[in-house]
Amino acid sequence: MEISASMVKELRESTGAGMMDCKKALQEANGDMEKAVDILREKGLGKAAKKADRLASEGLVSVVVSDDNKTATITEINSETDFVAKNATFVDLVKNTTLHVQTNSITTVDELKESSIGGVKFEEFFQSQIATIGENLVVRRFETIKASQNGVVAGYIHSNSRVGVLIGAACDSEETASKIGDFLFFLCMHAAAMKPQVISYKEFDAEFIEKEYLALKGELEKENEELVRLKKPLHKIPEYASRAQLSDEVIAKATENLKEELRKQGKPEAIWDKILPGQIDRYIADNTQLDQRLTLLGQFYVMDDKKTIEQVIAEEAKKLGGQIEIVSYVRFEVGEGLEKKAEDFAAEVAAQMA
Repeated sequence: MEISASMVKELRESTGAGMMDCKKALQEANGDMEKAVDILREKGLGKAAKKADRLASEGLVSVVVSDDNKTATITEINSETDFVAKNATFVDLVKNTTLHVQTNSITTVDELKESSIGGVKFEEFFQSQIATIGENLVVRRFETIKASQNGVVAGYIHSNSRVGVLIGAACDSEETASKIGDFLFFLCMHAAAMKPQVISYKEFDAEFIEKEYLALKGELEKENEELVRLKKPLHKIPEYASRAQLSDEVIAKATENLKEELRKQGKPEAIWDKILPGQIDRYIADNTQLDQRLTLLGQFYVMDDKKTIEQVIAEEAKKLGGQIEIVSYVRFEVGEGLEKKAEDFAAEVAAQMA
């Protein structure tokens, strides 16, 4: 019996199996649709579609950095269980997908589905992997960063492969870029641990900063209520939350206030220039708590908590006699933003019996 394209399409839509697998099953079943479904199910290829409605919120993150440190790609593929995430076949799938994305300059999931891998469409290849592994799998996201001239990229994957980070830097010369690979790697490690959301406060808008400042103020005031009860020192409530709010006028006013305090304390003006820089730094730190929580450059470095990442970068650039600017930052953590569906077995059984 001749197998038509419409028959293959119908079987594929009902089972989720690959196109060639559907065609072979129909040929083996001599065009009998129900028998073809049974053949696919017996081979484990008809299970993928039914798994697709189950939430995949476990999985792995993979990072691949090119040999010349000019291109880096990060991918997250989700599975349903942590057990499968440790499966060697799944680990290879995630790594190979990342390499495939980078090698073929793929930028969207649709492009990925239509691309070819091992002589077949990626979508069909991926469905066969779902059938082999036995769980719903989802290529959730991927991103590639590229260095421009005089630039360099670095990547880090945490030991559990659940967190990955990419950072790209622009430098004044290829010589500087060639010397900061290890430095950027440690910044990636910092970001993996401290979870900054953006590179700099310059990416915040005024409305977001104001909203977050009010939340921060409320949080500190609430904690102060407990500190009063415990008779412990209270948090100082900041005037601001981000460097974006610290205009030249604000800093100038703060400086004058600090000078007035020194005057009241009877400190000789001759030594003010030794005292004021540290006090201004403290004022800025107290009033940039949003940056310290959410921005890479504003956070204090885990390997030297007396300095911000911005200060550490400036020191590294000075040591090398060059310039370094962080221009790209990506952080993936498995399952972030996904809500796990709460399973109610009793309700599920009741629904089926109704």
